[in-house]
Amino acid sequence: MKKLLFSILVLIVTLAGCNKKEEERCAFVPNTHTISIDVKIESLEDSLPSFTTKKQFARFFGHNPILRDQFFKRDQYPNDSVFINEMYNVFTNPHLDTLLMETHRVFGDRSELKKQFAEAFANIKYYYPAFKAPKIQTIISGFQTDLIVDDRVIVIGLDYYIGKGAKYKPQLYEYLLRRYTKEFIVPSVMLLYGIDAKTNKTNVADKTVLADMIAYGKAYYFAKRMLPCVPDSILMGYKTEEMKGSRDNEGKIYIRLVENEVLYSTSHKIKEKYISERPKTLEIGEKCPGRIGTWIGWRIVEAYSEKYPDKMLPQIMEFSDPSAIFKDSKYRPKTN
Repeated sequence: MKKLLFSILVLIVTLAGCNKKEEERCAFVPNTHTISIDVKIESLEDSLPSFTTKKQFARFFGHNPILRDQFFKRDQYPNDSVFINEMYNVFTNPHLDTLLMETHRVFGDRSELKKQFAEAFANIKYYYPAFKAPKIQTIISGFQTDLIVDDRVIVIGLDYYIGKGAKYKPQLYEYLLRRYTKEFIVPSVMLLYGIDAKTNKTNVADKTVLADMIAYGKAYYFAKRMLPCVPDSILMGYKTEEMKGSRDNEGKIYIRLVENEVLYSTSHKIKEKYISERPKTLEIGEKCPGRIGTWIGWRIVEAYSEKYPDKMLPQIMEFSDPSAIFKDSKYRPKTN
């Protein structure tokens, strides 16, 4: 029987994309017309490359401690002098001019970025009325850091997100690089909000794969409500065909997780296979994308929200019992 089941499951490789098409759908779009959000984007990418003395760098970082300490990681240097010397060498490198020109070409006047942040922030405030929009700073860093999200400020390393056609690219695997285009910036920020412990309550004592799946699932659920019409493939960082194949074979994927006794495992090796960054989840099939456990976690959280439509987003995010979410969701995807 197990051999027969295995034979059926490996058909995921050939069946992906063959079943009826499930169209991308918007999540609930809240009425935010009465919510006023003032999005402030401070463009700093021209500042650092224009400096010609180390004193200018020292003065700049003295006025921007979050940039200095979190984005450029001051604590990794033995002292201020070494840090400033390194920043001077990075930003007086003539190759940085190419990155600067390409960021201007791709991002223009930041109007698209500002519009998407305004939508996301308004939706956050709809669900969390006490939310205060942080300041946004854009910068180029010579690929030192891509993104930080703080209660007070969001810093975006635009050179990471130039995308296709960039002369210089961050040194990342190809399957990771495809998530570094301008379309991924705001979704990535919303995912970081969604996974943050202040928003996403978890049971730290629960070390199971299921607990991680539900935690990530809640983060994706959160991000989708902040950007209701952004495609799931963008939020997951999947190719369109990978997203479609996952949907078409959701039942088979779930059966494989059960058969492989994944859900209640506490093994770090199992987590690496189904949760961590990988180009493929080969334990499911050679066309199955990586992190497939986090997507199933998202599907479980969606099923839970459908079972309990009276529960608002903050209630779901604050519910910290992954086993209860799984059990109460009655999640059982159909197997074709």
